[in-house]
Amino acid sequence: MQIPVKNICVYCGTGPGRNPAYAQAARTLGRTMAQADIGLVYGGGGSGLMGEIARAALAHGGHVTGVIPEFLNKRVKILMEVQDLIVTQSMHERKQIMFEKSDAFVALPGGLGTLEELMEQLTWSQLGQNSKPIILADIDGFWTPLLSLFDHMRGEAFVRPGLEVELTSVKRADDIVPVIQELAVKRKESDKDSALPEKF
Repeated sequence: MQIPVKNICVYCGTGPGRNPAYAQAARTLGRTMAQADIGLVYGGGGSGLMGEIARAALAHGGHVTGVIPEFLNKRVKILMEVQDLIVTQSMHERKQIMFEKSDAFVALPGGLGTLEELMEQLTWSQLGQNSKPIILADIDGFWTPLLSLFDHMRGEAFVRPGLEVELTSVKRADDIVPVIQELAVKRKESDKDSALPEKF
């Protein structure tokens, strides 16, 4: 079966973090995406984990699309080597373009921006506006506190049946692309089944 994954949007930090495993995971993901002929859509930066994943994808023949708002041009080191660089007027436009160009979303370790972008996709998923796979790359337990918070929300009945968080957590960067491909196939099959007429 043709795997319906052309581009993956990756959210991650503009810094490298303290743990070298984060940068290694970014490089691994960039490489495996390129080897699977899957394009990278990301925030356009050239430093930190952003730079690591983009350069790794490029080094292995991958296609990279950077999307960055104009006001960040002076604050963020842009990676000019990408094949497609899209400069937007606002953060809202940036996120909308990243959503439209992507078939799945991955959150590597990062800060508030990474968390905010992840939360938006999860909220859209809860509200039925996003059925694309969302992957949390819990490298060396970076996102474990967030997963615990989701459990707490369920326990306190703020995440209720019918409003589940459609999120898949993985521990290894090597597993991200295969998991996304598997989820994309299941989604395609589910969409096909839902399009069939009801039987009486």
